[in-house]
Amino acid sequence: MRVLGIETSCDETGLAIYDTEAGLLAEALHSQVDLHAAYGGVVPELASRDHIRRLLPLIEKVLADAGMTRRDLDGIAYTAGPGLIGALMVGATFGRSLAFALGIPAIGVHHMEGHLLAPMLEPNPPAFPFIALLVSGGHTQLVDVTGIGRYRLLGESLDDAAGEAFDKTAKLLGLPYPGGPELARLAESGDPTRFRFPRPMTDRPGLDFSFSGLKTRVLTEVQKQGETMDAATRADIARGFEEAVVETLAIKCERALAECQRSRLVIAGGVSANKRLRAELEARLARMDAAVFYARPALCTDNGAMIAYAGACRLAAGEVAELGVSTRARWPLDTLPAIPAAS
Repeated sequence: MRVLGIETSCDETGLAIYDTEAGLLAEALHSQVDLHAAYGGVVPELASRDHIRRLLPLIEKVLADAGMTRRDLDGIAYTAGPGLIGALMVGATFGRSLAFALGIPAIGVHHMEGHLLAPMLEPNPPAFPFIALLVSGGHTQLVDVTGIGRYRLLGESLDDAAGEAFDKTAKLLGLPYPGGPELARLAESGDPTRFRFPRPMTDRPGLDFSFSGLKTRVLTEVQKQGETMDAATRADIARGFEEAVVETLAIKCERALAECQRSRLVIAGGVSANKRLRAELEARLARMDAAVFYARPALCTDNGAMIAYAGACRLAAGEVAELGVSTRARWPLDTLPAIPAAS
């Protein structure tokens, strides 16, 4: 089955074609970073309009790269939520209409399930069961995964997610949009010992997260430094913040693995591309005789490949979306239906 995946949940237009027998055939991505940079964040209306402009050229590109025509498609998957409702509607309407015109099935995909399953596109995919750390945009969640659609939420952020904390802290440090990657780059030259910020909620039981207090602690330090703060101090603060987030996430992952008696961890979402997070988890899990899995950096951020794969799994199991278009700004991951293990 050859499935076209369409991702338009926020500020990236991603399309890809996944073949259930041959794997990923083609992918293309347009980022709106330059469009939103002047505003310091995503402007929903501008995002929706840009998705409209990009979809047709990108679908022609992936079809050409795969050596296919539209008639060669067997199904279409589109992100139905969670995300910006206007942006979601663009991709969902386009995908559902194209599927209807071609007489093929379509399926709405959960954005976070796409991220969770993205490591399955790698040469050494994880086997079920595993613990998943989802760190993407406004989400920081730990999930016990026993199969596709078999998700048990273990913990989540009670306020700011890790990605949001990265972006907001970057803004405090005067870094350009998008802030998260810029902060990680700045932290590379920072001294990890100069500033030690709190590791929130690690001094008590449980698997929930909270990063708003950490962000406030950084704000206090930035205000204390004032206008005299030099480049080296800015880098040291960035490094101290990153160390705090990484260690917090790693401690919670260790707890989840121990509590659920799992030996495999999947990290997925934009923050999973962070080099220090990957290194910390690899080191800690090696001591636990456990393994960590993640997607290549290009598949950590929003992309069409993860939607194509997740959609192909569900279409192959017989799921089909109704003719109407339904999208959700909010959509709990653990409400998704399970599909047969054999699929």
